[in-house]
Amino acid sequence: MASFNSNDSNSVFDNETDSAPTSSIPSGVIPTTADSRAKRRIAALEDELERMRQERGTKQRKTTYFVAQGRAIRRLVALYTSLDELIAKNDRRYDELPEESTLTEDRLQRGYIELLRVLPWLHTNLGDFDHEDCVDMLKKLKKGADAARGDDTSCLKDLVAAWVNQDFRPSPLIRPDDKHSRGFASDICGKLLCPSEWDWTQDRVKAGIRDRTIKYIVSENSWPLFLYENYAVNCDNLEEGLLKSKLLVLAFKAIFTSPSSAKEAEGDGDGADIIENNRRARRRSDQPKVKTCVASIINMKKVTPRSIAYVACQVRFALSSVSSWRTVDGDFDYESFWNNIVDFFEDVPGPITSRRVEKLLEWWTR
Repeated sequence: MASFNSNDSNSVFDNETDSAPTSSIPSGVIPTTADSRAKRRIAALEDELERMRQERGTKQRKTTYFVAQGRAIRRLVALYTSLDELIAKNDRRYDELPEESTLTEDRLQRGYIELLRVLPWLHTNLGDFDHEDCVDMLKKLKKGADAARGDDTSCLKDLVAAWVNQDFRPSPLIRPDDKHSRGFASDICGKLLCPSEWDWTQDRVKAGIRDRTIKYIVSENSWPLFLYENYAVNCDNLEEGLLKSKLLVLAFKAIFTSPSSAKEAEGDGDGADIIENNRRARRRSDQPKVKTCVASIINMKKVTPRSIAYVACQVRFALSSVSSWRTVDGDFDYESFWNNIVDFFEDVPGPITSRRVEKLLEWWTR
């Protein structure tokens, strides 16, 4: 019979244990080597790292998506009103169901409806996301909205100067890098900014506007001359030619198609094929592929009242001497100016006016 050696009981583990004394191993634990434990820890850490990478990638994709989608908000929905204000107004209106509402309340509600038309997924997300995710989403949308507005302002600063110099040949020329020489200090910019009911060529009008006398206060309640076709107004019919100027069409194309496409617009915009140009994506065979136009990126199908109002505010700012974006310039309130243009289209008093507005939008989209 083979003899039994008491040391043989541990021999089966000799190849699986490290140098730790047997007395240090807890009862019931199967000994393992340091290498095998380290490998398993490394594998677990690698799995955790991969999971974190995937989560970070998902978060980054969401951030990129929300920021990109937000670039449509200032251009197509509301230039100044915050998303929080639009959402809160819709909630209050649903809770209270008022029989009557003010003009301001109606504006906010129309703004929320337009917001959902532009971002149709937003309403569902607001209902499905928890509060923290909603706040984060709205923050990213606002980031994209403000960035787009800033990009357009910077772009038009140079372009508007070039267009004015080309069409009017002022002396001295408008400098693209200088805003202080614009506004009412400039004879040509002053003419374009002048309320349409006044004659800028009259010295008393120029002096009154520049001195900000009570009789010649320039406010958002008058249509400036740069909005009119051929920069001329029929004082007996202030709607004739309104919002048909070449400057507006050029700026619209520069923002929603591309700065280079603005060169294609001739005359004062009629038949400029603003949206059709976006669909065609025309380019010569020997040219490199151009990037997708803004209108396609933000899923813009047609010219809208709010997009026209946005462009009008941008052009007005580009013609002014103000160097940084703001709501109020002297006695002129940009937010009210934007509201006035939107109301011109959306708050029409009757069928005759409604038809005139429809024809104007057809003119823009044809």
